[in-house]
Amino acid sequence: MSFIKIYIHFVWSTKNRIPYLDSIELREKVWKHIIENAKEKGIFIDFINGYADHCHCLISLGVDQNIQKIMQLIKGESSYWINKNKL
Repeated sequence: MSFIKIYIHFVWSTKNRIPYLDSIELREKVWKHIIENAKEKGIFIDFINGYADHCHCLISLGVDQNIQKIMQLIKGESSYWINKNKL
């Protein structure tokens, strides 16, 4: 039986590349939330990091997951959470 592991490196920026994530503390809070939320949805994030205006995320895709849906869940929910909490 074959075993395949697919890793995807996602990079996305803040709206208009404005440096909203301007402190290390804020970035760590956002990264922690993204990891926890992804785990609840069955998404495995191997690594996440970034800077004030963008985020890098290394994700291992599951058999039933696709890139479009994963990004929609991660970006959409994290953006909603950041705005809701006025971060």
